[in-house]
Amino acid sequence: VQLQASGGGLVQAGESLRISCTANGRWVMGWFRQAPGKERELVAAISSGGGDTSYADSVKGRFTISRDTTHNTIYLQMNSLKPEDTAVYSCAAATRRATITTARTAYQYWGRGTQVTVSS
Repeated sequence: VQLQASGGGLVQAGESLRISCTANGRWVMGWFRQAPGKERELVAAISSGGGDTSYADSVKGRFTISRDTTHNTIYLQMNSLKPEDTAVYSCAAATRRATITTARTAYQYWGRGTQVTVSS
């Protein structure tokens, strides 16, 4: 399993950013983030077909997870970014799951993270 994330950067509060993750297969996928001194949290998850999604309460209405099944790529569109969204964002795959899951332990494979920094 290979996962490659890209698209992070520095933006101002209120702006938007899209990050992507390309995989070498199609599985239940999730975006996680970890800020300094904080635990890693699941931000959004998507089913293998893309029809089912789940979001953390902190990003509902602002972030959208989607996938391009043709290219095995998932995206996280982040709108109305806040300074508290600053973190390293990582994509992960739950290859043994047939349906979407929010259980962090279900995600066995991780891509290298991409830094998202939101300035105030």
